[in-house]
Amino acid sequence: MDNKENVFDPLDMSQYKIDKLPKREKNKTEKFLTLIGPPLAVVAFVLLGFILQPTFLHNFDPEKLTSGAKEVFDRVGSNVFYRNNCYMLAIFIASLILWITGAIPNYLTSLIVIISLVLTGVLPEKEAFAQLGHPVMWLNIMSFVLASMLVSTGVAKRFALWFLLKFGRNASSIFLSFLVINVVLSAFISATTAKAAILLPIFMVIAAIYGARGGDKRNNFGRSIVLQNLLYINIGASGFLTGSGANLLAVSIIAGATGSRIFFSDWLMAMFPMAIGLMLIGYLLAMRVFFPLKPEEKLPQIEGGMDRLREVYNELGPMSRKEKKAVILFVTILAFWSTDRLHGISPTAVAFLGAIIALLPRIGILNWNEVDIPWHLMLFSAGAYTLGAGFAATDLPSISVNAFFDHLGMTQSTPFWVLYLLLTAVMVYSALLFESKTMRAMIFVPIAIGVASRFGYTIESLALPVAFMTEHVYVLPFNSKPAALLYETGHYSLTDTFRYGITMMTIAWFLNILAGETWFKLIGITPNGLFGLF
Repeated sequence: MDNKENVFDPLDMSQYKIDKLPKREKNKTEKFLTLIGPPLAVVAFVLLGFILQPTFLHNFDPEKLTSGAKEVFDRVGSNVFYRNNCYMLAIFIASLILWITGAIPNYLTSLIVIISLVLTGVLPEKEAFAQLGHPVMWLNIMSFVLASMLVSTGVAKRFALWFLLKFGRNASSIFLSFLVINVVLSAFISATTAKAAILLPIFMVIAAIYGARGGDKRNNFGRSIVLQNLLYINIGASGFLTGSGANLLAVSIIAGATGSRIFFSDWLMAMFPMAIGLMLIGYLLAMRVFFPLKPEEKLPQIEGGMDRLREVYNELGPMSRKEKKAVILFVTILAFWSTDRLHGISPTAVAFLGAIIALLPRIGILNWNEVDIPWHLMLFSAGAYTLGAGFAATDLPSISVNAFFDHLGMTQSTPFWVLYLLLTAVMVYSALLFESKTMRAMIFVPIAIGVASRFGYTIESLALPVAFMTEHVYVLPFNSKPAALLYETGHYSLTDTFRYGITMMTIAWFLNILAGETWFKLIGITPNGLFGLF
C-alpha cells in the first residue's frame, strides 16, 4: 500500500510546482564557467578600474553630458568623474561575467554590484539603496500579489484547463490554445516568471499525456510545448506596455527624455499585431521545421488521455465567490490600464490599488500568507536598477557611443536606416549575453536616445523600436528567469533552444525592420520609413 502511494503520477499537477522541479546537474562546461567566473570577474574589475583606465572615458565634451551626469561632473570635477567612469565600467563588466558564468546566485551578484557602486563612490548610499523602491519594482511586487490571487483562487488553472478542453481537440490545436492563453495572461500579469509558474504544471501534464517525460524520455511534443510556451510567455509580454516591468522602465526613460508620455494604447497599437504575428510564426516553425511530430506523438500515450484533464477540471466544481471577485478585479485593472490616456493613472498605481483591494480583510480575495513573491528576483532587479542609476550618474553609455561613432567617422549626414539597423540589432542580440531585460532597457534605450539626439532625429523614432525588442530573451537558459525555469524541466537540450530561439530572434529583428518601413511609419514612429520605399 505504501509503495502504491509513493508511485509518481505524471498527471498530478502538484508534482510540477517550481519548488518540486528536480535540480539539473551542470555539465562540464557549466562547471568550468562556475570555477573561472569569480577570478575572471576580479581580474576584469582590477584591470578596468585601476590599471588600463581606457582613454576614451576621458576624451569627451562635458557639454554633451546628460543633465544628471553634468551636475555630477560640475560637483566632483573631471578627475573624479573620469575615475568614476572607470569604476562603473569595471563593475559592469565584472557583474556581467558573474551573471553569464552563473558562478554565484544572481541576487548575490546584484548585492555585490550595489555595495561596489557605493564603496567606489559612483553612487551615494541613499541613491544606490533607494533603487529597491523604484516604481517598476513596486509594479513587479504588486503583479506577484495579483498573480498569487489568480493561483490561490484557481482562476488561472480553471481558465487554462477550460480553454484546452474546449479547443484542444488535437495536438496542433493544443499548441494554439497555449498561444491564446499566454496572450490573455500577458494582458493581466506584468511578470513573465509568474506566468511561467502558472502555466508550467499545466503544459507539463499535457506533455506527459503525449508521452513526454523529459530527460531520457524526451520527444518532439515535449520539446515543442515547452519551447513554444517559453516563446509565447516573452513575446506575449512584448504586446503590452504592462507586459513586463522592463517595458514600463523603457517607456519611463523615453518619457523622461522627451517630456511627453507614452500610453498603454500607443504601445498596444504598435506592438500587439507584431506579437501575434511572431507567435504564429513561432508555432509554424516549431511544428513543421524544428520539432515536427511523429504520428504516434500526435496521439495521447497515457491511459485516459485528455479525460484525465477533464477530471481535474470537473474537480474544481462551480466557480467560487472568490474566483468571481478575482475575475472582476482583473477585468477592472485591465480596463484602467487600457484607458490610461483618459485618466492619467500610471500602471503601477493601478496595480497598487488592485493589490490593496485583493488583500483587504474580509472583503478581499487572499491573505498575505498566500502571496508568493520571489524576493531573490526582486534583489536581482534592484541590482540591475542600481547599475542603471550608475550609468545615469556617469553617462557611460553615451560617452561610449559617442567615442564609437567618432572612431568610425560617422557624421550628421548618416542615414536614419543605418542607425536604426545598428541599434535594433545590438538591442535584440544583446539578449544572448545579458540575464536581465531590465538592465538591457537601462543600457540600450538611453544609448538610442543619445544617438537620436546626436544625429538630429526624434527620440521616439529610434528609442521606441529599440524598446520594442526588449522581450526577446528565450535563446539560452540564462537569458531570463522563465528560460532558466523551463530548462529545468529537462524536455529540451541547449541545442534545441538555441536553434529555435536564434531563428525566432532573427525573424523578430527583420519584422522590426519591416515595421519601421511600413507600420511604424504609418502610426508616426519612424520618419518616412527606413529606406523611403513606401
